[in-house]
Amino acid sequence: MNDFGRDLELRRLIDRQAIHDVVLRYCRGIDRMDLDAVRACYHPDATDEHGSFIGTVDQYLAWIGRLLPRYTSTMHLTGNHLVEFRDDTPDLARSETYGTAFHRSADPAPSGNLITGFRYIDDFARREGVWRIARRVAVTDWVRVDDAAGQWPVPEGMRTGRRDRTDAVYAPFPAGPAGAFDPSGPPDPR
Repeated sequence: MNDFGRDLELRRLIDRQAIHDVVLRYCRGIDRMDLDAVRACYHPDATDEHGSFIGTVDQYLAWIGRLLPRYTSTMHLTGNHLVEFRDDTPDLARSETYGTAFHRSADPAPSGNLITGFRYIDDFARREGVWRIARRVAVTDWVRVDDAAGQWPVPEGMRTGRRDRTDAVYAPFPAGPAGAFDPSGPPDPR
């Protein structure tokens, strides 16, 4: 392989990781109900087709802003992630991400307690050096009801996930030496 081939291969590895990071930040934003983080995953003129919704990114954010509070928690887990680049330009790519999403609600109705198998088909564009979603099609492959009666409560005193910026993932890094570990951790803001 010549230097040009190695440079292109390295560039593609870096681009794949940047694209994958966008997908992961999107999932975090949804699960933490951080709509600013979700917005940052899309170009301003992006579109999203998500179940019964089809529209612009601003319309999508308004839609999920009404939908997400119905749940006490959501968790999106991603698995297979394939990125394919357009041959005619280095700035366009399509990714397919397989995932599972868990939805929990205080309401025992099946619509509030379900698990879905999904795929995100994302057309990515790199603009001004930044990869973001230009078009998303969310495909539902299967849905399963998760019986609320079978759910086990989180034991009292355990740190739990938060659906806002008070979640542990948003805590600042410790001020001590790199790698210092404080077993007590930061206080739970409840």
